[in-house]
Amino acid sequence: MNTSTNDGIHDLYHKLINAWNNRDAHGMAELFSEDGVQIGFDGSKVIGREELLSHLKPIFKNHPTPPFISKVKNIRMLGSAAMLHAIVGMVPPGKTDIAPELNAHQTLVAVKKDDAWEIELFQNTPAQYHGRPDLVEQMTEELKDSFM
Repeated sequence: MNTSTNDGIHDLYHKLINAWNNRDAHGMAELFSEDGVQIGFDGSKVIGREELLSHLKPIFKNHPTPPFISKVKNIRMLGSAAMLHAIVGMVPPGKTDIAPELNAHQTLVAVKKDDAWEIELFQNTPAQYHGRPDLVEQMTEELKDSFM
C-alpha cells in the first residue's frame, strides 16, 4: 500500500475519532458512505448517514460519552477498499485513567469515491477477553503508553 493511501485511511479514522470525542453527530455521519454501516459497542446497528445521525444525536445529547484514546494497529488494502484495525480505551467523565471495561477493538472498512475515502463499515467491539484479565491489562497498558 502506498503512503498516500495509508495516510488517507489514517486521516479518515482520526476524523471519526475526533468527531466522537467532540460529540459531533453530523461530523461522524458525513464520513460514512450513503449506505455505510456502524455497529456500536452495545451491538446496535445503523445503516446510512441519516440513520446514523438520528442514532447519535440523542446519545450525545443525553449521555456524557467518554472520549476515545486510540492506537491504530494496522491498515491493509482489500482490492479497491482498505481496512483499518485500532484498539481504543476511554477515560470516563470525572476520571483521569482509562477504564479497562470500556476497551474495544475497532474495525473500519473504507472505499474511495471521487478521490475521497468514505466509511462503509465501522465496528466497535468490546475487548473483554473473558477469563483472560492479563490481556485486558496488556491492552490497557498499551493504550496508556500511546496516551501519555
